[in-house]
Amino acid sequence: MFNDIGALELVTIVVLAILVFGPDKLPKVIQDVTGVIRKIRAFSDSAKQDIRSELGPEFKDFEFEDLNPKTFIRKQLNENEDLKEIRSSFDLRKELNDVTDAVNSKETDLPSAATPADGTGSDLLKKPAAPASDQRARFDADAT
Repeated sequence: MFNDIGALELVTIVVLAILVFGPDKLPKVIQDVTGVIRKIRAFSDSAKQDIRSELGPEFKDFEFEDLNPKTFIRKQLNENEDLKEIRSSFDLRKELNDVTDAVNSKETDLPSAATPADGTGSDLLKKPAAPASDQRARFDADAT
């Protein structure tokens, strides 16, 4: 319940409680607060038992924590055998290495499909040469 409260925050709460209630009334206030917490827990447990009894025997393994969407999705993904098989057969690191090797391969390793069949000899993987100064693309001032 108080997993995220640090030591400094706990000391601050104790000091504030002593200042607000005083050292004489503080034990009585603590007893009252713990009594209220016990009553709330008892009420919650009885409500859970009532819900389980109303649902019937087919929901015997029902847990209220499963209603949390994050828990529900995690449980469904872990129980699905097909997903476990797919996850075990797929190696992302190997796939990335294969793609990296294919991209970084030298031109000599490229298949002949990189050159067009019409014999023009232009390679689509090569960077096109810069156009000559007289072959510059036209600039249209109205289009910009």
